[in-house]
Amino acid sequence: MEFTVSTDARLDVVDVTDRVAAAIPDDADGTVTVFVEHTTAGVVVNEAEPNLLDDVEAFLSDLVPDEGWAHDRLDDNADAHLRALVLGPGETVPVVDGTPALGRWQSVLFVECDGPRERTVRVV
Repeated sequence: MEFTVSTDARLDVVDVTDRVAAAIPDDADGTVTVFVEHTTAGVVVNEAEPNLLDDVEAFLSDLVPDEGWAHDRLDDNADAHLRALVLGPGETVPVVDGTPALGRWQSVLFVECDGPRERTVRVV
């Protein structure tokens, strides 16, 4: 199963927990992998509190400066690749009775590093 995520900014965090849950069969038990097939975006599990989402964006911006990278000579998005490298392309989530078995404050978050764009996220 896959779904599309649209973002509005270069660096954007979107809670996709409900879309992941909708992709899981009702009788499923085990795990699912949530994976983004792009080198400038990532998937993480963390809290979806709005101030924290803003902090994630600020953290990634501070961690990896926008400019000064060799890859920028090709397509001016090295910062996006490096931020995605830190995040990773996916997460494995336990499933019980067709429901993601996440902790009370955990959500599945899609992190765009080279937006705004439309991206495909796979749940397998």
